[in-house]
Amino acid sequence: MEAGRGGVNDLVIRFANVNGTGSASANNMFAKAVFRMGIPVSPKNIFPSNIQGLPTWYEVRISEKNYLGRREGIDIMVAVNPQSLARDIEVLEPGGYLVYDNSKDLPPELRREDIHLIGVPMIKMCIEHFPEARIQQLMKNVVYVGVLSALLDM
Repeated sequence: MEAGRGGVNDLVIRFANVNGTGSASANNMFAKAVFRMGIPVSPKNIFPSNIQGLPTWYEVRISEKNYLGRREGIDIMVAVNPQSLARDIEVLEPGGYLVYDNSKDLPPELRREDIHLIGVPMIKMCIEHFPEARIQQLMKNVVYVGVLSALLDM
C-alpha cells in the first residue's frame, strides 16, 4: 500500500458504520493492535446520534511522529454503511483506498477513477459461515479488521 499524505505510518483511516452493530468494539480492536505494534495512534468516535441504526464514524490517525490531533483527509475509508456510502466515498482523498462490502455491486455513480477500490464480500462470507443474523453482523466487523491488517501488512 502507498503511504498516506504524510508518508509511511502517517495516515487516517475512517470506519463508516451503523450505530448499534458492534462496530465500536472491532474499530477499537484495530486501534489497539496498531498501538501494541508501537505506532502512535489516536482514535476518535464520531457520533452524530446515539440512536441505534443511524450512521456513526470512527477515525484512527496513525502517526509515527506522535501527532495525535485529527487532520483533514481520509486515506482509507472502510465503508460498511449503505446510508452514508455516497458521502463516505466523496470525502476520500484522491489516491485513497475504499474498503467496502461488495456482496452487492457498488453503484456506478459512486465509482471514482482516482481511488483504489477494495471490494470484499463481507456479509456474504458471514452468511455462509454463521447462521444467526446478529453473529453475521458482528463477524462482518471482524472481517474488515482482518482486511485492514492484511492491507497494512500488520
